[in-house]
Amino acid sequence: MIGKLKGIIDSYGEDYVILDVGGVGYQVHCAARTLTALPAPGEAATLAIETYVREDQIKLFGFTTDAEREWFRLLQTVQGVGAKVALSVLSTLKVNELANAIAMRDKASVARTPGVGAKVAERIVSELKDKVPAYADVDFGAAQMAGAVDERRAPKPVLDAVSALVNLGYGQPQAATAIAAASRALGEGAETAALIRQGLKELAK
Repeated sequence: MIGKLKGIIDSYGEDYVILDVGGVGYQVHCAARTLTALPAPGEAATLAIETYVREDQIKLFGFTTDAEREWFRLLQTVQGVGAKVALSVLSTLKVNELANAIAMRDKASVARTPGVGAKVAERIVSELKDKVPAYADVDFGAAQMAGAVDERRAPKPVLDAVSALVNLGYGQPQAATAIAAASRALGEGAETAALIRQGLKELAK
């Protein structure tokens, strides 16, 4: 599987970019926000890649950051959300805006996405509320006011535990979700090592 491409921008299409990597042009589908962030043709660019393999095609999706790619994956765990809708959501909302909307159950913000109705928006904020990267890109002050989280900021052992799981190869959303669950299970004052052990148990469920 292709996980990252680094090359030269060849050209742009309506919803994709052709990235020249060593003389091979890869067609990479991107969210509109990602396309506007990329440089002009002839300039270098690096994209995090999600590879979809089907019986009749191989399709590449590109993202400017690993976090954006993780959200693309996470969105598709919601019933009724496929790759097209996930890209549309990421075109409408920045990653931190999406995290805030889910943390505060703000389905109206998610429903601004073309192709996303009220029912799908409700499923996104409901099904991802426990999977949202709890300690990354969320406005904790606002989320706390909405009753979504208890902490205004994550304590250092929690941050260190999330970082440790990421270093083990887990995605940021999955690591943050696991450690958030571990923190709830172990209570305040839990040490980093204990959080990591509990976090790994949560991931194994």
